[in-house]
Amino acid sequence: MAKPLLEFTDRGIYCEQGRFYIDPWKPVDDAVITHAHADHAYVGHKRYLAHHLSKEVLYYRLGEISLQTVEYGETVMKNGVEICLFPAGHVIGSAQIRISYKGEVWVVSGDYKTQDDGISTPFEPVACQHFISECTFGMPVYQWKEQAQIFSEINNWWCSNQQQGLLTVISGYSLGKAQRILQNLDLNIGPVFTHGVIENTNEALRRNGVILNPTTRITADTPKDEIRKGIILAPPSAIGTPWIRKFAPFSFGYCSGWMALRGAKRRRAADRGFILSDHADWDGLVSAIDATGCEKVYLTHGYTASFTRYLNEIGFDAREVHTLYGEEEEETSPNLTPPNLPGGEALKEYGNDSDRQVLPLGEDLGGVK
Repeated sequence: MAKPLLEFTDRGIYCEQGRFYIDPWKPVDDAVITHAHADHAYVGHKRYLAHHLSKEVLYYRLGEISLQTVEYGETVMKNGVEICLFPAGHVIGSAQIRISYKGEVWVVSGDYKTQDDGISTPFEPVACQHFISECTFGMPVYQWKEQAQIFSEINNWWCSNQQQGLLTVISGYSLGKAQRILQNLDLNIGPVFTHGVIENTNEALRRNGVILNPTTRITADTPKDEIRKGIILAPPSAIGTPWIRKFAPFSFGYCSGWMALRGAKRRRAADRGFILSDHADWDGLVSAIDATGCEKVYLTHGYTASFTRYLNEIGFDAREVHTLYGEEEEETSPNLTPPNLPGGEALKEYGNDSDRQVLPLGEDLGGVK
């Protein structure tokens, strides 16, 4: 049996013919990067290839790397292998990587969402034979509301806090969620003040030509009376620290897909939880996979065991693979057990994702039974 174009190794997803890796987690010579989150873009590679809107964020996070950037739809050849980037809709600059050689086509989706957030280039299905997908929220309990509804709730909460004399603090990870929140806040209510980690990312994106709503970095010299007229946009890592406590009294809101689970708001010590994720929900995952027309699906992180079972039961050829993805920023799972889920026999085991049959690193994909 012929060796597949891509394989899973202890360094990352590898194309032997092209002699490059996709989102490798150990140092390699040639790395193709889907997006700039820390679980996909590591320091130490000799050469990087990514979408041009990831350029300044990658420099900010990784230093003076050797970086080539391309537009969506632009083709790069590496040792006869064709590489082309397509929108993933996850965060600004995120991309799916299409790899083609002698009629064999793979797509590595990285992280993605099918809901248009108004700031990231919307997800675009890419036809392929082999599709490598996340399934962070691969359970039917995860069904996202329309974005306009969520931000109506957020802006109403902000107004209510002002009327009660409370400062509003809202949390989202620094690349992706923070900019999505920023672009959808009603700035007629007040100005937006930012934690330094978020403002550093905003500045990198602005250097890359991204137009963001105005923000003010909070420094030791920023008058607290001015801050109280607006809203603070902070990363989850700042919550509960002396930095945030000095702004009390305030109401704290947390934005995450995990807010769909019972108990998540309490575990995040949040006054309000808003279900807002930069990953595909259940319907988005199934529709995205179906739209590729793929013959095989490889699931890298999330509810991999249960989602694999489900896809196989509805007619896909799906399997788990082991990678180190899924620990991006601060949007990791709070280790909550989903409630009982609807869906019939295909979903009866969905509460248990511990009995895993994960494809070993480096195993020949074509030979897995």
